[in-house]
Amino acid sequence: MKHPGAIPSLVFADEQGRINDFPGLTMAGMSNGRYIRPDREELIELPEGSELFTLPGRLPVGTDPRSGEPLLLEEDPYRAGKAVQAVAAFMAPAHTALYTAAYRTTPDAPRLPLFAYSAVGWHHGRFWVTGFRSDPDHRQDARTFHQERVDRQTKKVLHRHRHNRLIQHLGHCCLTYQCPAARNYFLKRWEAPLPTSPVCNARCLGCISLQESGCCPSTQDRITFVPHLQEVLEVAVPHLGQAPSPIVSFGQGCEGEPLLQATLLESSIQAMRRQTQRGTINCNSNASLPDEVARLARAGLDSLRVSLNSSQEAYYSRYYRPRGYQLADVRQSIAAMKDHGRFVSLNYFVLPGFTDTPEELDALTDLVATTGVDFIQLRNLNLDPEYYFSALQVPPTPALGMRSWFALLKKRLPRLRFGYFNPNIQLSG
Repeated sequence: MKHPGAIPSLVFADEQGRINDFPGLTMAGMSNGRYIRPDREELIELPEGSELFTLPGRLPVGTDPRSGEPLLLEEDPYRAGKAVQAVAAFMAPAHTALYTAAYRTTPDAPRLPLFAYSAVGWHHGRFWVTGFRSDPDHRQDARTFHQERVDRQTKKVLHRHRHNRLIQHLGHCCLTYQCPAARNYFLKRWEAPLPTSPVCNARCLGCISLQESGCCPSTQDRITFVPHLQEVLEVAVPHLGQAPSPIVSFGQGCEGEPLLQATLLESSIQAMRRQTQRGTINCNSNASLPDEVARLARAGLDSLRVSLNSSQEAYYSRYYRPRGYQLADVRQSIAAMKDHGRFVSLNYFVLPGFTDTPEELDALTDLVATTGVDFIQLRNLNLDPEYYFSALQVPPTPALGMRSWFALLKKRLPRLRFGYFNPNIQLSG
């Protein structure tokens, strides 16, 4: 993997939102309020398909090129007296952050929208970010999508299935939000989404389809109906039968909790398997209802991906704000899948300064070791970092560093596999 020849310089945004670099300071990263100058080995080129964000109400923090001490940039170094803003990178899928962007928040700063905010710098004509590629699978790489072809294929399928509400919903996700999973469905490849549930039994702080009034806006519309069985099958069966490395997944960002539609999921899984044995049937879930999970496992559900921000009860509850269940039920759901010989992965929300604390590492190690989790998908947490630490009441605990955390986790759990996407169980074994 290519690393820069030196620590990149600080980048900042001017009053007009134009991004500049300032060679007078090197870049910094942040970990629960601690400023850190990254090592060269912690830096990669900004992946294709990533985005840069300006951070309103946040002053950029860099480091002294000689001492490495953190220094605040309070005004534009090229235009005396002019204001500046910090800049962060939202990395493309299949990449995991090692540090969040470094800044100091002003008293009147708004809460940041629901994205992940990785540290970014500039060196030799390129942006560099603190992170690593966590999955070699290219299913959501920007280069695999050609918008003209996506538009053409989507409109063709929408016209052919004018009366299928689920396909029409996926078309909206594809054309309005450029949802990678929906785009891949219309391109007849890899993983296809099967949203089914307009309701949820949790009130996640970082829910991307429903947010409380006065918070930050959700990033996409939640499905407003429960599809009929035939509508689900018209999406799933042809995809499983024809797509390369096919996966169909209940539980999407544009819905609530799919286990609340377990009757529909059960009949859908059974009907799919009557028509094809090909591919992987997966459910992305909060795993709140162990009896329903067992029911779906008996019906033929191949894999369950369990969303998890923390393996510690207090932090789990403060993030998910569950209705009628707790982390113990999640553990029981994992056990139910494993009792039926099924595959379980964690959709593990990663935030430097929290994920890599010794306490969280110990709790995660215990959960995986005692339940038999097979796979961890490393997903950057899409939430204002300071809001997360405040809302979850996380103390300023010294962290291990994400690289050390990852090395220790692999050493403790040598059979555990890592990635970013739901694997095709038939291909991965």
